[in-house]
Amino acid sequence: MNFYEELENRVLLADGAMGTLLYAKGVPKGQCYDELNISNPELVESIHREYIEAGADIIETNTFGANRYILERYYNLGKKTRLINLNGAQVARKAAGSKVFVAGSIGPITRSWESEVSFTHSDYREIFKESILGLLDGGVDLIILETFSFLDELIVAYKTVKELVGDNFPVIVSLSFLSDGRTLGGVEPDEFAFESQRLGAKIIGANCGTGPRQMLDVVRKLSSGFGGYISAMPNAGFPTFVNGQFLYPSGPDYFANFARRAVKAGANIVGGCCGTTPEHIMKMKEALTNVKSIKKKVSGSSVILSRKFQTSIRPVPELIEKLKQEFLLSVEIDPPKGTNTERMIDECRELSEYGVNAINVADLPMAKLRMSALAFAAILKRETRFDIILHITARDRTIIALQSDLLGAYALGIKNILALRGDPPSVGDYPFATGVFDITSSGIVRLASSFNAGYDGLGNPLATPTRFAIGVAFNQNAPSIENEFKRLEMKLKAGAHFIQTQPVFEPDSIEKLVEFARYRDIPVIATTMLISSLSQAEYLANEVPGIKIPARFIQMLSASSDPEHEASVFLVELISKLMQVVNGVCIVFPQNRFDLLKKVLSNL
Repeated sequence: MNFYEELENRVLLADGAMGTLLYAKGVPKGQCYDELNISNPELVESIHREYIEAGADIIETNTFGANRYILERYYNLGKKTRLINLNGAQVARKAAGSKVFVAGSIGPITRSWESEVSFTHSDYREIFKESILGLLDGGVDLIILETFSFLDELIVAYKTVKELVGDNFPVIVSLSFLSDGRTLGGVEPDEFAFESQRLGAKIIGANCGTGPRQMLDVVRKLSSGFGGYISAMPNAGFPTFVNGQFLYPSGPDYFANFARRAVKAGANIVGGCCGTTPEHIMKMKEALTNVKSIKKKVSGSSVILSRKFQTSIRPVPELIEKLKQEFLLSVEIDPPKGTNTERMIDECRELSEYGVNAINVADLPMAKLRMSALAFAAILKRETRFDIILHITARDRTIIALQSDLLGAYALGIKNILALRGDPPSVGDYPFATGVFDITSSGIVRLASSFNAGYDGLGNPLATPTRFAIGVAFNQNAPSIENEFKRLEMKLKAGAHFIQTQPVFEPDSIEKLVEFARYRDIPVIATTMLISSLSQAEYLANEVPGIKIPARFIQMLSASSDPEHEASVFLVELISKLMQVVNGVCIVFPQNRFDLLKKVLSNL
C-alpha cells in the first residue's frame, strides 16, 4: 500500500493511547513504558492487535520517549536506545501485517519546564537520528513527530528525518495545543501552518494537550492555512485521579461524533491520544463509514501569515533602559532572620547618599531560614526609592507557586527579577527539607517572559501582561565555561534581559562574557564581594562552590596587619576597573558590616 495514495482516497483512522492501556493492564506509572519493547513485547503486541481489531488503519510504535536523553536520564537505558526503537517497530510490524500502516512515534527530547538542558541543533539531530534509524530498520511505513511544544525542536526533528529518508517518505509533524489554542511554547495554529508550508511538510496535525472540542478549533485553523493533509488526535478530555486510577471523561460515542466533525473541519487522519482506548477507535471507525475527506486547494494565506508572524516588539523593561544609559550600583541584602525590618530599612536608606541606586534582595541564600525575600523586597520598595532586583529560586516553589509569586511581586511593584536555581537544602540549617525544583532557572525565565507576553506558563491569557526585567546568573568559574555559555544562550533565548555574574575578583575573568554580551547588546552586572577578614576569604575560597578567589588576594590579606583595610582598597580598585567594561556592579558584603560597606562606597 502507498500511504499517500490511501490518504488521498479516504480518511485514515489512527489508534489510541498506548500508555493508558499499559497502565490499565498493571504497568505502574514511573516504569519505562518504551523498555517494554524488550522486556515484554507480547504485552505491547497485544495492545497493537486490540487497536487493529477495533479498525485502526495506522498503529503507532511504543517509542514516544525512546531517545537517548530521556532513556539515560530517567532509566539509564541510553545504550539500548536503538534496540528499543528497533524492537518497537518490529513488534508493531508483526501485529500490523501488510494491511495496516505502522507509524514510528518520536516525541520531543526536552520536556517543558523540566530541566536545564543546553542542546545545540547538532545535539538534537544526533539524538533524533539514533531513534529514527532504529525505527526505519524495524520496518515502519511512516514517522510521526508528536506532542511537540516548540517549533525549533520540531523543525530539527523533521529535517533529520528528511535527511535520512528523502522527501517521499511520509512524515506527520504534530504539535500539542492547549485549551486556549496555543502550545506550551506559545505557537499558534496559523503560525504552525505557515512554518510547515514553508518547510515543505505534507502532513501536519495536533495531538494530546486538549480534548475533542478544542481540537476541532485547531483543525479548522490548520486547515485554513495549510494546503496539505491534517491529522487530529485529541485526549479523552481532562483526567481525574480516583481511587488510585486516572479516569478520562470523554467516552467512545463522544469521540465518534468528534471523528465526523473533524473530517468536516478538514482532517484527513483522526485518532486518539491519552485516555483513548480500542472502544473509542471502534466507535470512530463506525462513524467514519462512507465518510470521505474534503479535498481542498492550497491556501493563499501564506503572504498574510509571513507579515503576521514577524517578531513583535515588546516594551523594553525600565531597568534595562537604565542599564544601557547609566551605571547601576547595587548592594545585595539578605532578608532579616526575624520580623523586624526597621534597622535594615534605615541602613538601606542611607546608602542612596553614597551613590547606590539599586538593591538585590537574596532569596534564602545557602538555604538558611530568613524572612520571605518577596515580602522584604516589597517593604524595601515601599520604604525606599531604590530599584529592587528580587532573586527568585526554583528550590522552594512548585510551578504553580512560582507563577503566583511572580504575579504577586509585580502587583507589589517588584518588576526586576534574577532567576536562580537556589542552593540545595542540604547545605542549609534544615538539611532534611525537601527541595522542590519543579523547574530550573531557565524555566523561571520562560515563565516571566510568558507573563510579559500576556500568558501564563501553559499559554492561558492573563488579564494584563507584565513588564519584568529578567536577569540570569553566569558562573565564570564553572568547570566547563563552554557549557556555561551554552546554558546562558538557552536562558537568553527563553527571554532573559540581563546577566549577573558570580563574585568577580579579577576583571580578566569575565572578558569573554563581556565580549559575548556586547555583541548581543545584553547588559552585564558584575557581582563583587567585600571581604572582612582572612578567615572569611579562606572559607569562601575552599568551602563555597562557584567562588574563585585568587591566591594572590589571600596572600595579600595574610601578609597585611590590617586585612580589612587591604580588602576594602582592593575592592575599590576592582570596581573602578569594572565600571569601564560592565553596565553595573552589585556588592555582596557581610550583613552586619554596613559601616565597612559605607567606607568602600565613599571611596568610589
